[in-house]
Amino acid sequence: MRIKQQLFPKTIEECIALLVEHEGKARVLAGGTDLFLWLKEGKAQAETLVDISLIEELKHFESDDKRMILGAALTHAEVAAHETVKSCFVALADGCRNVGSPQIRNIGTLGGNIVSAQPAADAVVPLVAMNAKCMIISASGKRTEDIENLFKGVGKSSVDPSRELITEIYVSKPAGRYGTGYVRMAPRDAMALPVVNAAVMVVARDGTITEARIVTSPVAVVPFRTKRAESSLIGKHVDDLSALGAAAQLAEREAQPRDSKVRGSGEYRKSLVKDIVERALIKAVEQIG
Repeated sequence: MRIKQQLFPKTIEECIALLVEHEGKARVLAGGTDLFLWLKEGKAQAETLVDISLIEELKHFESDDKRMILGAALTHAEVAAHETVKSCFVALADGCRNVGSPQIRNIGTLGGNIVSAQPAADAVVPLVAMNAKCMIISASGKRTEDIENLFKGVGKSSVDPSRELITEIYVSKPAGRYGTGYVRMAPRDAMALPVVNAAVMVVARDGTITEARIVTSPVAVVPFRTKRAESSLIGKHVDDLSALGAAAQLAEREAQPRDSKVRGSGEYRKSLVKDIVERALIKAVEQIG
C-alpha cells in the first residue's frame, strides 16, 4: 500500500470525518518520527495520511489545583520547557527532555509517543507513573482511558490511529504533598535508547507515604509497574532511606528484562533496576521536603 495523499484537517471533527471517509486506509500523522520509519519498513500501512499539525485545539495546555491537561499534539520540547510541568511533575519534564535528539523533540508529540507503544518511551513511562489518562475520540464517541491500559505489547496500542485520535492527556494532582522522579541509563547522553529507565510518584501526608507508583522499563513488553515495591512504601516516612532502598530491591526482583543485542543482557539490566529506582525515589521524596 503506497501513500497517495496527505490531508490537513483544521479541527478534530474534520479529522475524524476524514478517517471515517477512508474506511481504515487512512492514518493519523502527528510528528511522524516513528510512523515514517514503520511505513518505510512495511510495519504500518496507509493510503492517506491525516496530518493533525494544523489542529490548534490539540496544542493547548491547562492547569489548576486539581489537574493538568495537555493537548496531545504538544511536542516533547514544549512539554519539557513548560514551567508548570517542571514545577508540578518533574519526571514528565525530565522524560520529555530525554526523547531522541533536539530535532526529534521539536517534532515528536506526546500523543504520538503513547500510540507508538514503545515500552521504554521516555515520555510515556513518567505518564504511567503519574497515573495519567487520555481522551480518545472516534466516530463512535469519546472515551477516557488510563494510559497504563493502552499498551498491548511492543508497538501495539489499543488506540487505532486509522479510526481514533488522542486529543488530551490528563494528570491529576494528588491531594497530599507529592513528588515525582525519572532516571534513565543509556550508553551515551544523546539520541540513545535507554538501557533501563524508571519513573516514580510518591504521595505523603504528614511525612508518611500514602501512595507510591513505580514504573520500570524495558523490563517487560509494556511499561511495568512494580506493585510489591509500591506496597512496601505505604506507611513509611519519606525520610526513611532504608525503606526506599528496600523498595528498589523489590523492584529489581520483580523486573524480568530479556536479553537484547541493543540494550544488553537481561541480567545486566536487571541489576541496574535497583539503582535507578532508588535514585528516582530519592528525587521524588526530596520534592516532598
